[in-house]
Amino acid sequence: MGGLLKDIYKSRALYLFISPFYILFLIFSVFPIFYSVYLAGHKWDGIGEMKYVGFGNFTYLFTDPTFWHALVNNIALWIMGNAPQLICALIVAFLINMSILRFKGFYRIAYFLPNITAMVAVVIIFQSLFGNEYGLINYLLQKIGLSRIEWFNSPFASRVVIAAMICWRYMGYNAIIYLSGLQRIPKDLYEAAELDGASTVQTFLRITLPMLKPIILFSVMMSTIGGFQIFTEPQVLAGTKSPYPGTDTVVLYMFREGFTFQNYGYAAAVSWVLFVIIGILSLINWKIFNKNDD
Repeated sequence: MGGLLKDIYKSRALYLFISPFYILFLIFSVFPIFYSVYLAGHKWDGIGEMKYVGFGNFTYLFTDPTFWHALVNNIALWIMGNAPQLICALIVAFLINMSILRFKGFYRIAYFLPNITAMVAVVIIFQSLFGNEYGLINYLLQKIGLSRIEWFNSPFASRVVIAAMICWRYMGYNAIIYLSGLQRIPKDLYEAAELDGASTVQTFLRITLPMLKPIILFSVMMSTIGGFQIFTEPQVLAGTKSPYPGTDTVVLYMFREGFTFQNYGYAAAVSWVLFVIIGILSLINWKIFNKNDD
């Protein structure tokens, strides 16, 4: 122990230079985590005196129908938004990786561009596309003889809009990740499959998918975490109004309880329940993808 302290003292200048990062990390990351645990057991409006309620916040949470409604909406948005975009991202990455495709750099940039587009710009685009009265989608539907859809008045249609935003925004990101995994697969495997007369579909199912298993696991787990943290899309889309039908999420519910109703203790309890839900789903994903591994 004395030797360790002596080494630290000798390198005190180096530790001094890196200390700002760790000080900020402790203040803005570690401390809020532990404080939220303490806060979850209290009732507090942010100004007055804290009142200890024990597990009262959690008891009310599990009996609040609004929370369960937000959770159901969140699960629906997670499935509708992430499942299609992960599948499309894998297909896009496979097509870009094909040797016959030219201008691969252009396609990488084009597909990744939505991921770095400002969310406000994305919302404006999709409001123009899916507007109830003058949206481009409704205009095209009426042109082919179909009736227009009130996208923001129906729970299912509103979820479709949010899911489309998620797909459009994150498909390119996952496609680039899949593409990096595809480029690490030995080309000898594809050449051997071609010599054996394997079709493109067989090559994709028997070589590409098994070799991409770790990358797919990463993307599924990150999409699970992101899917249960959906906040910006429904919040910015609705603006100052309440969330559109079917678009209320757990994070939006937590934000509303904390910063609209000033019930910070209850909001902290919601955050920890959300943490447990994400942890359980991530563990399930891990078990599914590693059920045959040691």
